Amino acid sequence: MGWHYAALEDRFRRIGHIEGALSMLHWDTAVVMPRKASAGRGEQLAALKRSAHDLLTAEETGELVAGAAAEDGLDPWQAANLREMTRRYRHARAIEPALVEAFTRATTVCEMTWREARASADFAMLQPHMEEVVRLVQEMAGVSGAALGLSPYDALLDSFQPDLRDERIAPLFAELAEALPPIIESALAAQGPAPQQPRGPFPIAAQRALARRLMERLGFDFEAGRLDESTHPFCGGVPGDIRITTRYREDEVASALMGVLHETGHALYEAGLPQQWLGQPVGEARGMAAHESQSLLIEMQACRSPAFIRFMGGELASAFGEDPAFAPDNMRRLYHRVARSHVRVDADEATYPLHVVLRWRLERAMVTGDLAVADLPAAWNDGMKDLLGIVPPNDALGCLQDIHWPSGAFGYFPCYTLGAMLAAQLFEAAQAELGDLDPALEEGRFGDLLGWLREKVHGRASQPTLDGMVRDATGEPLGARAFLDHLRRRYVP
Repeated sequence: MGWHYAALEDRFRRIGHIEGALSMLHWDTAVVMPRKASAGRGEQLAALKRSAHDLLTAEETGELVAGAAAEDGLDPWQAANLREMTRRYRHARAIEPALVEAFTRATTVCEMTWREARASADFAMLQPHMEEVVRLVQEMAGVSGAALGLSPYDALLDSFQPDLRDERIAPLFAELAEALPPIIESALAAQGPAPQQPRGPFPIAAQRALARRLMERLGFDFEAGRLDESTHPFCGGVPGDIRITTRYREDEVASALMGVLHETGHALYEAGLPQQWLGQPVGEARGMAAHESQSLLIEMQACRSPAFIRFMGGELASAFGEDPAFAPDNMRRLYHRVARSHVRVDADEATYPLHVVLRWRLERAMVTGDLAVADLPAAWNDGMKDLLGIVPPNDALGCLQDIHWPSGAFGYFPCYTLGAMLAAQLFEAAQAELGDLDPALEEGRFGDLLGWLREKVHGRASQPTLDGMVRDATGEPLGARAFLDHLRRRYVP
């Protein structure tokens, strides 16, 4: 190992510490920061972001990257780390600071306007601000793509999931768009009357205690993390200090607990990253699709399985008292309910991918210039009718429902459904290697499954590519088969 590479490790370790501090400040902002502290917090965040960006984009960093590439003697982890350092440097250097500043200003205004526009279902209010964001996204994607040798949309995808390309997404999403409607039709025809809803109230203190017990069952270490409350559930912090949040309602218990299980999947991934590579790019999670696969494997594959639902029913009865709604068959029908809905975040796992397919089609068209922002509401409604057979009654339930595009996050949506597909494929492979996991899940035991994930996914961090990790863990490339098989087993009689 030469001195150029050693200096790069030191530089990226400093960047990693700054990014860790940013993550903790974001958690504090969302959970406990006093409202009047927002202005000062904004200055703190901006200063730290600028420090990390300056370290990453400095001329010296480029010289070290070039020098390290000419050095010999790197082991496989170090070589992969240099690959990830180089990718991050090229992404950051591609865009001039003035363009970054213009983008930040535009998305800040657009996001604030979006909140008002959604509340009043008024797309016209958002349109001029959205047009400016899309213009800047197009410019940034074009510049990044030219620097990276990618198409503009592929450059956006790569920023969220390294090495993800639209040519991989297109056939997978075409397969889902064809296969899912008949699965949904069969599920709707077979599921019968609505299940009985559990009767509240559900005291928040009891929900907190149950959420903590479930997290401990999954393997979360409360000496290295916390569970708190925020407006929007998330998983943040850093490995060794992982912060999960959820939100509770006294009249309903499922959303808080399922949110906790989902975020714990993210947390377990972070906790399982290799200690010796923390603070280095190679020691980070293998992109957002990979991260989403871990939350969905825990929530959808394991914790919505009939076996775990039987366990959950007993836990709910212990926490809140006996209720016929906690009976296994009713719980299964409750957690496996399929319905065509307008809102993505409320969708079940059978219909959810079609919401993502729609967004992928639309955002790709906006980036390429094939769809004008002014035409987005009509294109959205046509797409919903085509994919799900429903049309939203207004734009608040249509193209205004997500914050992603107003905040500039183009290229992120595909990660949700690619993560769901990968979750099914990994869970299938785990069962093939470990044997039937239902007996363990029915007793709330996750040790064997977590150990398998630690070996196949978490502990490998970003050393393999996504395709390499998937092939090594499952024996085949990422595909739709396992996910569609899972849906048919769960929802089609």
